[in-house]
Amino acid sequence: MDGRKRKVSLAGVGETTLWTLHHRALAARNPGSALLDPKAIELADAIDYPFEQRFGTGRWGLAQGMAVRARCYDQEVRRFLREHPDGTVVSLGEGLETQFWRVDNGRVRWLAVDLPEVAEVRQQLLPDAPRHRTLPCSATDERWMDEVDPSHGVLIIAQGMFMYLPSDVVHLLIAGCAARFPGAELIFDTPPAWMAARTVRGRWRYPAGYRPPPMLWGMTSAERRRLRAVHPQVAGVRAVREPRGRGVLCGWVLPLAGLLPVIRARKPLWVTGVSFGLTDHHRGVTT
Repeated sequence: MDGRKRKVSLAGVGETTLWTLHHRALAARNPGSALLDPKAIELADAIDYPFEQRFGTGRWGLAQGMAVRARCYDQEVRRFLREHPDGTVVSLGEGLETQFWRVDNGRVRWLAVDLPEVAEVRQQLLPDAPRHRTLPCSATDERWMDEVDPSHGVLIIAQGMFMYLPSDVVHLLIAGCAARFPGAELIFDTPPAWMAARTVRGRWRYPAGYRPPPMLWGMTSAERRRLRAVHPQVAGVRAVREPRGRGVLCGWVLPLAGLLPVIRARKPLWVTGVSFGLTDHHRGVTT
């Protein structure tokens, strides 16, 4: 970035990347935060956009909640890179996420996939580099799969994206990943079903007045179990444990509430890992 502020105009689902960046940068600016993300601060400062007027000041734990989600994905990527240091990370719906700079081990290959209008903004602000590039392509268009080198392992992440797709579309996407990337894993997050339903009815509004786009898919324990059946190569489905945050809400209230089954179903963030099994071909089994 050259120090000039750039105007950014995104609407609908595309605008959510600005909401996410704003709260991640707020968390990173807070000396008491557990999220170290100087690139997010640099990026937010380079954009001419009324962040606080539109999205607020991150009160009510929103900024720290975003930090928890970011750190949850970071821990999963770092775990993958310990086992596959030369692996490929595919980030679906990456938006203006700055995770590559938080977790880069100097060897990972990173493919960011996003809608053309969002990818254009990303490429202007975060130009492609030898190990990091952005592909203008919908995550539901399987052409992005042709751009992935699976030879050193693949991790697919979808941060803040799947909730804006209908469940049948998500199931088809998971099935496509299972068929194309045996041995890989997919990590994604969703709100609980009750929260998603409120956004569809237009009854979910953040403190500053921002109303998110309708979230078409929310998670329940039963829905998580159903993911095992979307494709024969789905080998496992797990709940990803979020790291403890900072502050009273994210550091104490939500982690303790998560221990109670009745309250756990209403927690605001569900992070799920879906692993894909190896076929006989990839195991080298012959008959």
